[in-house]
Amino acid sequence: MIRTVFATALALSLTTLPGGGSASLAPPVPAPVETVRIDTGLLSGVAGRDPAIRVFKGIPYAAPPVGELRWRPPAPAKAWRGVRKADDFGNLCPQHDPRVKDMPMSEDCLTANVWTGAASAKERRPVYVWIYGGGFNEGFGANPQFDGEGLAKKGVIVVTFNYRLGPLGFLATPELSKESGHNASGNYGLMDDIALLKWVQRNIAAFGGDPKQVTIGGQSAGAGSVGFLSMSPLAKGLFHQSVAESQVRYPRDLELRYLNTSTRTMKGAETAGVAYVAARGTRSLKELRAMPWQQLMEGSGVADPDVYTGSPSRPPLFRPVVDGWIVPRTYGETLSGGTQNHVGYVAGNNKDESGAVPETAFETLRANPPINRPGMPHTSVTLSVYVNWAKTKFGPMAGEFLKLYPATNDQEAALANNDAVRDNSRVSTWMWAREWTKTVRQPVFTYFWSHALVGPTRLTRGAFHGSEIMYMFNSLDANDLPWTDEDRRIADIMSSYLANIVKRGDPNGPGLPLWPAFDASKPQVMEVGDRFAPIAIASPEKLDFWQRFFATQDAW
Repeated sequence: MIRTVFATALALSLTTLPGGGSASLAPPVPAPVETVRIDTGLLSGVAGRDPAIRVFKGIPYAAPPVGELRWRPPAPAKAWRGVRKADDFGNLCPQHDPRVKDMPMSEDCLTANVWTGAASAKERRPVYVWIYGGGFNEGFGANPQFDGEGLAKKGVIVVTFNYRLGPLGFLATPELSKESGHNASGNYGLMDDIALLKWVQRNIAAFGGDPKQVTIGGQSAGAGSVGFLSMSPLAKGLFHQSVAESQVRYPRDLELRYLNTSTRTMKGAETAGVAYVAARGTRSLKELRAMPWQQLMEGSGVADPDVYTGSPSRPPLFRPVVDGWIVPRTYGETLSGGTQNHVGYVAGNNKDESGAVPETAFETLRANPPINRPGMPHTSVTLSVYVNWAKTKFGPMAGEFLKLYPATNDQEAALANNDAVRDNSRVSTWMWAREWTKTVRQPVFTYFWSHALVGPTRLTRGAFHGSEIMYMFNSLDANDLPWTDEDRRIADIMSSYLANIVKRGDPNGPGLPLWPAFDASKPQVMEVGDRFAPIAIASPEKLDFWQRFFATQDAW
């Protein structure tokens, strides 16, 4: 099916140590489990690049959501006889991303993948469940960026999986809401997340994992899913820590409205859903469930035009819904009411995302302005665009903003745009953490990723949205880029931080740069990547400006 998803790479000859060092001599490692019994039958895995790691691929965690199961909560997977070979990744869930058009794609896609170094089911290793991003319209759990071997070598069991996307994962209509029994529809992708976490609770012990020590993580829309699960009563008790890579924001931040935790009202989602299915010539659920998924996916990667964000940016049309059931309250209501699940949290942003870009990309972007797409941030690299954006977004506070972030020419405007975007993200995440920790006692750790990814994107995209993932997973050997010794050092530190979070809820450990926990009295964030040290989120006067500006906006 997807035998060539992972690039072939040689395993490192040295054993990586948590502090960033290495040793040529290491004690022998027991061979990992080869066959496991889960609730649906026996599974046989395959060796990783390192024979000390076993990989189980394409495991059904729910029944294929086809026919009458389309737009319903995931049903239990069927049992099988004999030993099922878990040696190949499952189908991708239907999506419109042209980059994966040649990969096997089907509604029969609800599968999980497990990386384990446990020698037997008697072990109880901590578990990291990863949720991919892609604007709730793209992505797949077998992406080589998420290769779990690097983390598994540090004692963590890694689980990746697929969930329903686009209209198959997030369509809402009055008819679907009525038949649900909860007067709710549109969150089928989130239902898949919850079903996977329940599968982990039932089965991860067979792989040597500890169901009482589960951390969920994700990037972009995956981080949004982490946020929704952290707010959902249906996910309570299924995990104890959250890791959200990119764009965890304060509810009154306008940027939130097109980013990964942008939501829809139930009424708005149903109205948009009715229009969407009517454009396909039917409103009958029976006919819709019989319609080929290719027809349903046509034209699904569109933006929601009805959301004001203070810029041309708009969220994708198909995204989670505040349905009163899975997501019972808005983002702002959840935080202000303290009704979120009490879990530890790691949240951060990247240097060159949300509209900030490396200086080496300014001229290219001026000559070839990017085509706006759903979820895409606004970027200013010319003076006129920058000033018009400031006047639109900040209204009566635009004059003050332009004094704090002044510009008189295109180059100054692009630099000021970067400064403003980065300050916005750091201040907003800090304010979010201040709200989160008012009612949750588990620690929060925030970060700011600053290392530009090596290879062809270094000058044009820098430390872009998602550039940290391979370093967090330490999946460099599964991805063909011109990695340097410095990249490997950074990946070792970042993956050690993550492994420690999954194991103990604290990234710190011997030999690692100290990462302070969030402290509401200290407006700082941990820079990771090019440097490893706390930095100020913004100057005092700019911090004051952002807090006053956010206070003028409605909570999302």
